[in-house]
Amino acid sequence: MSQQAINKVVVAGGGTAGWMTACALASQLGHYLNVVLVESENIPTVGVGEATIPTMQTFHLLLQLPEQEFMRATNATFKLGIEFENWGAIGESYFHSFGETGRDFWAGQFQHFWLRERLNGGQFSYADYSPETQAARAGKFAITKNPRLGFAYHLDAGLYAKYLRRVSESRGVTRIEGKIQTVKLEPNSGNIEALQMADGQLIDGDLFIDCTGFRGLLIEQTLHAGYEDWSHQFLCDSAVAVQTESTGELPPFTRSIARESGWQWRIPLQHRVGNGFVFASGAIGDTEATDTLLQNVVGKPLNDPRVIRFRPGKRRKTWVKNCVALGLASGFIEPLESTSIHLVSSAVIRLMRMLPLTGLCAQDIETYNRATDKELAAVRDFVLLHYKQTRRTDSDFWRYCQQMQVPDSLQDRLDIYRDSGRIYWDSDELFTVNSWNQVMLGQGVMPRHYHPAADIMPQADFAAQMAKVRQSVQQMVAQLPTHQNFLQSYCEPQ
Repeated sequence: MSQQAINKVVVAGGGTAGWMTACALASQLGHYLNVVLVESENIPTVGVGEATIPTMQTFHLLLQLPEQEFMRATNATFKLGIEFENWGAIGESYFHSFGETGRDFWAGQFQHFWLRERLNGGQFSYADYSPETQAARAGKFAITKNPRLGFAYHLDAGLYAKYLRRVSESRGVTRIEGKIQTVKLEPNSGNIEALQMADGQLIDGDLFIDCTGFRGLLIEQTLHAGYEDWSHQFLCDSAVAVQTESTGELPPFTRSIARESGWQWRIPLQHRVGNGFVFASGAIGDTEATDTLLQNVVGKPLNDPRVIRFRPGKRRKTWVKNCVALGLASGFIEPLESTSIHLVSSAVIRLMRMLPLTGLCAQDIETYNRATDKELAAVRDFVLLHYKQTRRTDSDFWRYCQQMQVPDSLQDRLDIYRDSGRIYWDSDELFTVNSWNQVMLGQGVMPRHYHPAADIMPQADFAAQMAKVRQSVQQMVAQLPTHQNFLQSYCEPQ
């Protein structure tokens, strides 16, 4: 496509996505690239993506960001998973934990052992074999080595962007303050040539990263990438968010509480609690949604509730010509499983691996877009699972979710799991077999059979081994400090 070397990368937009991108490029390729970020302090960011998944640890290792420094800068807390309440049925709850549950064997995963126990009269839950679940419910946490607890973070998204800005600028990123007025295209190639600022300044570049949020100023308004709408499956298209004072102990997990026309999040930080209600505007109005949220928060509100609109789906292409869209500019899957920040880091790493330093290549762009589509489809299916497998019939919202047609890729997983307890998983998928198991079982999907290899062990030995796993979980949790105490000691100012 072009033999012009990529020497200058321009990131349009700041916020979490923009500064994650700039920091990664400067940290890994700063010796080769000139990285410029353009943002306006007058354009607000969404700033409510405050829960993460464990892949953030890997991203921070890549960027060489010290964990304690990051946590102090963002008022972060630890997260062992998500408690889902009222999703399968009103009054029910289950925990989607990180880490591993039980012990796998040659023919399959631990669920086959658990199914043998359960289908033969056992009363222990799958969660009884999960250290993360038991630690979360006990309000305990520590960074352990053997076994290692799987964890992620809750963080202040606004403070995170500021922290990454400081790091990025110290590593050579140039920040330009101002509003983008127009996007200039090269007349022959149709590539982006420069960003024209409101003050008349022209910012040229070789590769442009669109982090302008939902509006997609470069990827959509200028290059017309197109949008694949998923609102026929994701009815929720709005959220109202508010921050409240902290009250009581800080739990090491996110809460997701299903309501009549959506769901509520509760995210504990060191200095406050983040709250929000994701809802379907066709089923409930803004005023009623705001009232629903405020009636179900704990602690005094610290700000006025803010309504956010979104359109579930993705760009048909996230890389068009010399422009790559990241973050909200590339699409949106609701934050039910805290994937927003991960999808930014994953896309940044994919881009850096494929960065066409010697010039744009059509094959690179096609491969990048194909990999992005595959990743988003897998995340879409996992989030849809929570809605499709509800047994709630108390509102039109939940009845629609229960009856809706889902992609074949998800339906196939459901059919196979119901029949055999098997979960087929690609090694590059985000959500592991353990994650699929926990949500399947939590939503009430119980397999009819299990792998016959789970029956090889004599019953007495089998019962003893299962008891040993449960006891090891209990012993580990008993030795942990409370999350509050560990957090205070770990994040003490140096």
